[in-house]
Amino acid sequence: MLALPRFFEPYARLIKGEQPDVQLKAILHQIGYPLLGILAFLFLWSQVASNITTSLGKFPDPQSVYTQAQNLWSEHKEDRIKEQKFYERQEKRNAKKLEKNPDYQPKIRPYTGAPTFIDQIVTSLITVMAGFLLSAVIAIPLGILIGLNQGLNRAFNPVIQVFKPVSPLAWLPLVTMLVSALYVTDDPMFAKSFLNSMITVTLCSLWPTLINTAIGVASVEKDLVNVSRVLRLNSLVHVQKIVLPSSLPMIFTGLRLSLGVAWMVLIAAEMLAQNPGLGKFVWDEFQNGSSSSLSRIMVAVITIGFIGLILDKSMLVLQNFFSWEKNSNTV
Repeated sequence: MLALPRFFEPYARLIKGEQPDVQLKAILHQIGYPLLGILAFLFLWSQVASNITTSLGKFPDPQSVYTQAQNLWSEHKEDRIKEQKFYERQEKRNAKKLEKNPDYQPKIRPYTGAPTFIDQIVTSLITVMAGFLLSAVIAIPLGILIGLNQGLNRAFNPVIQVFKPVSPLAWLPLVTMLVSALYVTDDPMFAKSFLNSMITVTLCSLWPTLINTAIGVASVEKDLVNVSRVLRLNSLVHVQKIVLPSSLPMIFTGLRLSLGVAWMVLIAAEMLAQNPGLGKFVWDEFQNGSSSSLSRIMVAVITIGFIGLILDKSMLVLQNFFSWEKNSNTV
């Protein structure tokens, strides 16, 4: 029988009548206090917003932000309708041409409408996950090697400490020039803007995973290492059976930190380089300067924060699933 996720345990026990007072207290801690915090924040936000006037008008309050969120969703749905009609017209046109000429080769032109807010969310998510996964592929094996070998640790430590604090704003121009110089093709698989953002995310986000993996590997209990020596496990089996299971909590901690860094870096990179995504949406609205721009920027800010929360909690769920520390409840 599958065990219920810990979040639902108080509700299931309350329905069964098991210690109602204890379960109600647990539910209060789960949703009551967070709800009070959110309500307090919305109240303070509305009070502060009413007293701030900018060059574009009043600072947006929660109601105006909610209205613009609805408008952005409506614009997305309208654009999808336009896209559908665009392809339907092409299909009808091609059908007529095929009736007249059976040898005609139908052509479907791609829809070239401006990306909507939802489209830019999807673009940012694809980019950040690509950069994050690439950083993990680089950082975890390298971290294992550094953790296993003290010489490599000493050799790489200065390099890590030098490049770890470098801002994405410093990496992005270099990455842009390198991609422009090296990625020269008439039929590119990926857009250069995507590569610029992805590589910048990778360069900035690999360090937490690299450092935590190295520390986790170096901290494997000596008794386990001795067991491996007694059993004469080869290097690959030693890593697979001893090192990885023992260092998995630290590796996932590094991955969580890296994913958070990746998401922050991506928004800055998109904004600076004008690459498609949420960062570009924020910059375009700032440049637009309309009466609704501030509210739309606040919608993007809240969306960025909410997505960051979901990404972090998703990584925590993966950590609890794969790690032997099943009771992890790190904030």
